[in-house]
Amino acid sequence: MELRVLRYYLTVVREENMSRAAEALHLTQPTLSRQIASLEKELGTSLFRRGRRLELTDAGRRLARRAEELLALADKVETEFRDGTELTGTVSIGSGDLSSTRILPAAMGTFRRRHPGVGFELYTNSAEYVKERLDAGLLDFAIMLEPVDVSHYAYIRLGVRERWGLLTRSDDELARRDSIVPQDLVGRPLVSSGRPELAGEIISWLGMPVERLDITCTVNLLPTALTLVESGTASALTIDGAVTHLDPRRFAFRPLSPALTMSSVFAWKKGGPGGAVPTAFLDLLRVMQSGHGGL
Repeated sequence: MELRVLRYYLTVVREENMSRAAEALHLTQPTLSRQIASLEKELGTSLFRRGRRLELTDAGRRLARRAEELLALADKVETEFRDGTELTGTVSIGSGDLSSTRILPAAMGTFRRRHPGVGFELYTNSAEYVKERLDAGLLDFAIMLEPVDVSHYAYIRLGVRERWGLLTRSDDELARRDSIVPQDLVGRPLVSSGRPELAGEIISWLGMPVERLDITCTVNLLPTALTLVESGTASALTIDGAVTHLDPRRFAFRPLSPALTMSSVFAWKKGGPGGAVPTAFLDLLRVMQSGHGGL
């Protein structure tokens, strides 16, 4: 399977039309059609449902996702091995909506001043998807909220603590409180994290059977839950790093009491992040985290 053909395939996926894709690729339509037919034959499956508009089959969607990952990785390898003494390329970092990401601006700014040919790619998602991309080599680093299995990674534990609390509408009765105690949550519709490790920490904090809680739904990222919170359908158990950008006229975040806090890790694959550019960035971050760089 050639990378060139995968690029052709993704163009067809994007255009949803063989003629438009051929035009974008500067190919004739018969040539492009033969390439796609050959790819389907190689994989032994149909990738499109033919009609007035090309629609992806389930196999086609899976291939599109994998093709994007393969091509992103190929581009990254090509950049890392490009000739030149000055560092050029991209440092890719994945994270959730965490307070710990505040370590990045100073480190990125310092690194860019030293190496203006380097750029950054920031990817935001839940820990599950961030780890998946880190394992696939699509990310150099990941900032992940503990508890998380780091047995396959090297890491730095970050000093910023993520504080848990309850997110409500600003006119909710609990918004008038300074903090939220376990009993405040009983009988209240709630949105909570879908990560089992985090759910376990919250259950331990409760000190009561989880059955006493009314979990309306679970989410992997807070933005999914905001419509439920703003409508008054439910309140959300979340961390303060996920709510810093929210309008206080519409939302209120109140910390849990007794306090429930968790740390985060800055992780990379064991053996080093790979490549001169991410390795140099890691060296800088280590110095800054040690307190000698003013982070």
